[in-house]
Amino acid sequence: MIVKRIREALQVEATRARAVDVRIGLGYIAILTDAGGSGVAYTPREDLEHGCSPLGEARPLGGRRVSDLLPYLESRTPIERAIGLAAANALIAARPPAAVTSGDILGALALRTADRVGMIGCFEPLIAPLRTQVASLTIFERAGDWTAGVQPAERALDLLPTCTVALITSTALITESLDALLGAAAGCREVALLGPSTPLLPEVFADTPVTWLSGIRIESPIKVLRVVSEGGGTRSFSPHVRKVNLRLFRKDATASACVGGSLVDPVSRAA
Repeated sequence: MIVKRIREALQVEATRARAVDVRIGLGYIAILTDAGGSGVAYTPREDLEHGCSPLGEARPLGGRRVSDLLPYLESRTPIERAIGLAAANALIAARPPAAVTSGDILGALALRTADRVGMIGCFEPLIAPLRTQVASLTIFERAGDWTAGVQPAERALDLLPTCTVALITSTALITESLDALLGAAAGCREVALLGPSTPLLPEVFADTPVTWLSGIRIESPIKVLRVVSEGGGTRSFSPHVRKVNLRLFRKDATASACVGGSLVDPVSRAA
C-alpha cells in the first residue's frame, strides 16, 4: 500500500525530528517540526467518531518525535491517518526541494481535446476550464447531485478505466482508497494526485500509474498554522503557500498500482 511506502521512505528522518506544533482545525491539520518542515493534511471531519474527543488518548501530540506520529498513516481511524499524512508532509518539506513547476495542474498537463477526464473529488476551480478543453469531465463525489457529469464516488472504480486522464484528490490516502483508485486508473495517459495533502515523494509512486504530484510548498508556516487553527482551508491559506507540480515518468505506461482493498468512501470535498 502507498501509505506503507510513505512511512518506510521517511522513517529514518522521522526519528531525527520533533513535532513542535500540531494544529487540528476544521479544514486541515498542520504540523511544524524542529527540522524546519511544515505540512498539512485534510481533516476528515465527515468521518470523525462521535463525542467531544475523537482522538481518544492520543494527546499530547506537540513535542513528540515525528516517528511517534508517522505510524498514524496506517491507523484504523481517519483522523489519525490525517495526522500521519501531515507529519509525512512536514518531513518531506524539510528535504532539499525537488525540481517543480509552479501553478495549477492544468498549466502543467498536456490535455487533448479528445480526453475523457475523471475527477475524484470536486476541485471547483478546475471544472470550468476543463470543460472547455476536453471531450468530457466526470466528477466523482460522496455527496451531490448525481447527474451525467457528477457520479457517486463508488462508481469511480467502474468508470475510471474508460478515462484517459485521472485527477485524484490526495485525501484518498486518508480514506484508504488510493490503491484501488490507482488500479482503476492504470490505463490512463495521465494520473495526477492533487491538493495540499499531496506527499511530494516521487520514489513512492515510481511503479504506479501516477504521472504528476500536484501539491503545495508552505512559505509562511506560522501564518498557515494560524489559519488552520481558526478553521480555514485552502483559500484562506493560499496567500502563504505556493502551488507546485512534480512530474513523474513511468517506466511502463500500462503500469498498475497494487490494489490494497476495495473502494471505501473514497472522497469527501477535495483537499
